[in-house]
Amino acid sequence: MQHIIGYMRRAIQDYKMILPGDKVAVGLSGGKDSVALLAGLERLKRHVGMDFELVAITLDPCFGGVNTDYSPIEAFCENLGIEYILKRTDIGHIVFDIRNEPNPCSLCARMRRGLLHDTMKEAGCNKLALGHHYDDAVETFVMNLFHEARIGCFSPVTYMSRKDITVIRPLVLAPEREIRRAVANAQFPVVKSRCLVDGATSREDTKNWLVSMEKDMPGITKRLFGAMKRSGIDGW
Repeated sequence: MQHIIGYMRRAIQDYKMILPGDKVAVGLSGGKDSVALLAGLERLKRHVGMDFELVAITLDPCFGGVNTDYSPIEAFCENLGIEYILKRTDIGHIVFDIRNEPNPCSLCARMRRGLLHDTMKEAGCNKLALGHHYDDAVETFVMNLFHEARIGCFSPVTYMSRKDITVIRPLVLAPEREIRRAVANAQFPVVKSRCLVDGATSREDTKNWLVSMEKDMPGITKRLFGAMKRSGIDGW
């Protein structure tokens, strides 16, 4: 995890993500990225002496009407001494059964985001940390370009004035392959998504396209990320 913590520390410092006295909610889906994010923030708080509080929040979409077993994640938070909030929701039922969305990811993301914002405010948090990493940023940039004909990406730091919260992405400089390796080496618990379209999305297609392009044009992902940073788009 040491390399991942290094990426996180640099991102937090470069983009001034966390200030003394912040209460940070971590969106903990149970996947490798959010688990690494929580563990990294806890170690930065404990070993580097950064002055902030942590709360972990999991929203269970209850896909197929079945509660997901998050007990390994709950135990993980308990071992770290971090408050853990688990909310069961009807998101899966609404997206797939009631609305029968042709593009379920968009509605699911909006619903999860809104509930996550409300839950973190109830917990007294002023910042929300999400597990988007380096590869997510490049994929989002490419998807916006090819699917929406616009140049843009999510920001490392986003202030949402309507709800008075700040969204931060401390893993944004960390490559996915390094996160995957760190989580496996540390033997952190991971809960696999039960989403009906997991692995069959536009993002997955974009990820595979970038992998293919890397074979023909080695370093293209790094160059895209560099171009995005140099352009200064969306707070980069």
